[in-house]
Amino acid sequence: MARTVDQRIKLIPQPAGAYLRMERPENKDIGFTLWGPEWASFPKLGYAPDELGGMKLDWKSDAETGAVWYSVDRPEATLSVTFTPHTDYVECAYTVWPKPNVAAPASLGIGPCQQLKQGVFEGDDADMLKRISYLSGGAWTSLASGANGNARNVLYIAGHDSPEMTGLMAEGGWKTIQSKRPDNALIACVSKDGQWVTATAAEFSDSVCSNADASHRCIHSQGAMRLHKDSPTTLRVNVYLVHGSLDDLRARYDEDAARWKQQPPSAAQGEIQSAAYGMRAGLPSDHEARLSRMDFPLAWSPKEKSFAAWRERARGAYIKTLSPPPPRAPFAPQVTATEDRGSYVAQKIALNISEDNRVGAYLLVPKGKGPFPAVLALHDHGAHFSIGKEKVVRPFGVSDERMKDAQDWVNQYYGAKWIGDELAQRGYVVLAVDALFWGDRGRAEGAKYEAQQQLAANMLQFGASWAGTIVWDDLRSAEFLQGLHEVNPGRIGCIGLSMGSNRAWSLAAATDIIKAGAAICWMGNSATLMAEGNNQTTGQSAFSMLHPGLRNLLDYPDTAAIACPKPMLFFNGSEDRLFPISGVEACYGRMRRVWKAQNADDKLITKIWPVPHVFNADMQAEAFDWLDRQLKP
Repeated sequence: MARTVDQRIKLIPQPAGAYLRMERPENKDIGFTLWGPEWASFPKLGYAPDELGGMKLDWKSDAETGAVWYSVDRPEATLSVTFTPHTDYVECAYTVWPKPNVAAPASLGIGPCQQLKQGVFEGDDADMLKRISYLSGGAWTSLASGANGNARNVLYIAGHDSPEMTGLMAEGGWKTIQSKRPDNALIACVSKDGQWVTATAAEFSDSVCSNADASHRCIHSQGAMRLHKDSPTTLRVNVYLVHGSLDDLRARYDEDAARWKQQPPSAAQGEIQSAAYGMRAGLPSDHEARLSRMDFPLAWSPKEKSFAAWRERARGAYIKTLSPPPPRAPFAPQVTATEDRGSYVAQKIALNISEDNRVGAYLLVPKGKGPFPAVLALHDHGAHFSIGKEKVVRPFGVSDERMKDAQDWVNQYYGAKWIGDELAQRGYVVLAVDALFWGDRGRAEGAKYEAQQQLAANMLQFGASWAGTIVWDDLRSAEFLQGLHEVNPGRIGCIGLSMGSNRAWSLAAATDIIKAGAAICWMGNSATLMAEGNNQTTGQSAFSMLHPGLRNLLDYPDTAAIACPKPMLFFNGSEDRLFPISGVEACYGRMRRVWKAQNADDKLITKIWPVPHVFNADMQAEAFDWLDRQLKP
């Protein structure tokens, strides 16, 4: 039998430096030399003769796969690099393993350099500038169109900052091209005869560049990504050698980019380290790697053909993560005490929130002829459990101690106002119910911060979740309001601060009984809320808003977006240390795209106030006016 000819790209490690010749097996001129890489930011390696420009590397290979690899060990980290050939591209994996107890930077930069000298891609400066291309606005764009004859050029990918070159880069002739910026990290060069295309593309990148002069004749797709401090970080870069056109290359790259999104990277071969610990600063040691893989597949996308179908699917998945609902029972409400408050009446009531739990609540009802619009007032967390509903409605018939507790709380966080009473004065029916673990539904032995995890763990043992129970109770509270004869069932809203904010947008996402929601000081994304040192990573309180499995499907703003296209208001504070502004702004932008796509941009209000974690009088006035416009005839 005839022996099968190996058609994979041939890889030939060079004697010195991180140089690797890549060429077609049938013709060595159809190829190039990859400097893989020219530099790395961590461990810090440059192009000097005693580093990546000339150091002796212990190259290893695998005859079956054709792969070659090497490692460079430094006191701060190990860099392992693997190259795996295929017929028309080479997979390059650059893996950095930080050493234990090393102060590692937040980001990683890797600079592979694809040198096109001595072969079918060689040419003079002007000729190469014409043949080097990238995608801009969806169309192939020649580098010559923006280079103005300059051989050394940097192009920052659209969406990234695009600084001008300064210092040694500028002195070396490098310039930033500001016009026609690249869509992605793909940069290509067509051979002189037009038969072949070579290209390079990093999975994570902020720029591409080219040095077309005789010193290098090179193209670069610069790797730039978050560095995982407690686990390996792998940058994937594909190097292409395609017999065909630029459009053939583009089709191949699009397939690879889609595959990258679906498949996590494998670490490069070489000196593989074992973990020195599994948890640090309260987080699993692989938390950064986990974050990098969280792509929230159920989040709304412009590719969705039907928003209604997506909304139904997303809502169903969200509700499924709440755990099964508690068994229902007739509300059987009973008024246990009343207090006349001038324009409205405050009632203490008892109702069945489920078959197993009868709870107390405050109901505020305006005087006059109804039906009235209604608001569910959702209290905060605050790590303060002795009161719940009393944080949003002024209590009566309580001990002096509880009254002082409530007064002190609203003075500190609500501008000395009970928001439920403020809304009742505006003509709203207001309901406030204790969430499980607060107020009258608190711990029999007395409030205790550390008991949160005990409650959460034990509820999971019973096939439920603490956070899910809070949402189910809020949903039943909305249903109770909807059924009151004093309430206009088509004009019900909700409002809350902090955990109450989370409850507000969660409830608006879960049911269309809620026609408008105001969410104050609780919006962020997983990337910032699960960063080292954030309050959410301490556990305990996080259990009250943690739905098992939801983060595998939707991030926080994606869940809130299920409420679209109904009116929603989100306020956050620039001085709020619990919610980093970068994450807040990212969430606002993510939600804005959903409402805008449904021609409901005017129904989404987002605003960052110069305040800490509070809902002060000015914020209330603006939020209440907004609610009036949404819920009053």
